[in-house]
Amino acid sequence: MEILIQLYTSTRNKTQDLCKPLKKEDYTPQSAEFASPPKWHLAHTSWFFEEMILKAYSNAYQVFDASYSFLFNSYYNSVGERIERKNRGLITRPSIDKVYEYRAYVDKHMTALLQSNPSKKIEELTVLGVNHEQQHQELLITDLKHTFSCNPIYPRYSETNYMDAQNKSNGWVEIPEGVYNIGHDGTNFCYDNELGKHRVFLEPFKMSKALVTNADYIKFINDNGYEQVKYWLDDAWHWIKENKIKSPLYWKLIDNVWHQYTLSGLQPVNPEAILTHISYYEAAAYAFWAGYRLPTEFEWEIASKQLDWGSVWEWTNSAYLPYPNFEIAKGAVGEYNGKFMVNLMVLRGASLATAKNHSRNTYRNFFSPSTQWQFSGIRLAK
Repeated sequence: MEILIQLYTSTRNKTQDLCKPLKKEDYTPQSAEFASPPKWHLAHTSWFFEEMILKAYSNAYQVFDASYSFLFNSYYNSVGERIERKNRGLITRPSIDKVYEYRAYVDKHMTALLQSNPSKKIEELTVLGVNHEQQHQELLITDLKHTFSCNPIYPRYSETNYMDAQNKSNGWVEIPEGVYNIGHDGTNFCYDNELGKHRVFLEPFKMSKALVTNADYIKFINDNGYEQVKYWLDDAWHWIKENKIKSPLYWKLIDNVWHQYTLSGLQPVNPEAILTHISYYEAAAYAFWAGYRLPTEFEWEIASKQLDWGSVWEWTNSAYLPYPNFEIAKGAVGEYNGKFMVNLMVLRGASLATAKNHSRNTYRNFFSPSTQWQFSGIRLAK
């Protein structure tokens, strides 16, 4: 149990460490509906432990503030009403100081509960809560980057900008045809969408050992890739035209030189660096232009054992769907993954912003095909 308490404490501290470079004014703004403010992340991850564990399993626990269930619930319909996602940046009160008090209050009661010889269910929910908070650590970074990018002075967050300066390998991994096992066996922690270990048949294929670089993608841009309809899915074509997309997110052409906003400030684009902040739409168009394709998530999982991955989340050509025998858990926890299995695409791997010990080759990340603000990139297959 001491190990779990240490894991809980270190994870909670890490979230707050990520906020140390911030000024009070940075905690509240919301730059887009998909990007939540740091204050909201800090409170929501605390609400998760309070709602899913303390209220249900801690005798005589008193909630810190009854209004927080409305303010800091994300998408759990079974828990009750919640503020609209687009309005999270309007929560000027409670203050950030009060939110930190809330975190300390939840930590005090969680630690006491874990020290009191808790049940197996409490342990499982605590591990889930830790992984949930680790997800929000990455979201906090990506959301903060989007907000800072909207500031015309391009603020510097830290020396670390979570960008990989170069590929570490090249060539192709060759995988023969065959029947392969896909999914997590459940022996250690995983999300429910990874369960349902099953077999798939794969035709022979090759996977690039290298990720697409900025230099690679600039060639696509210079070849008028964004102007040629033949490379784009129909939905993607409407998206780039409607939103006037002509480059990766955060790129700006200044005096005919590409620059990009990073969490270390506005910088010239490094041609050798790994391309990131690419949507599925752009990834698919680039792959078509280059004469290749995106891998399926099953191909990625099998090839990953021979790949160097973890620089960026890698788009696959697989829709986010349930594995065979997938079961939705009872209660609010059941809303974690299953209800999102429509109109989304799977990404595999991890990024440099992903929390340590939060990645595995069965992990199924998922976002809308138009999503650019995550640290997402391209690996080709053929």
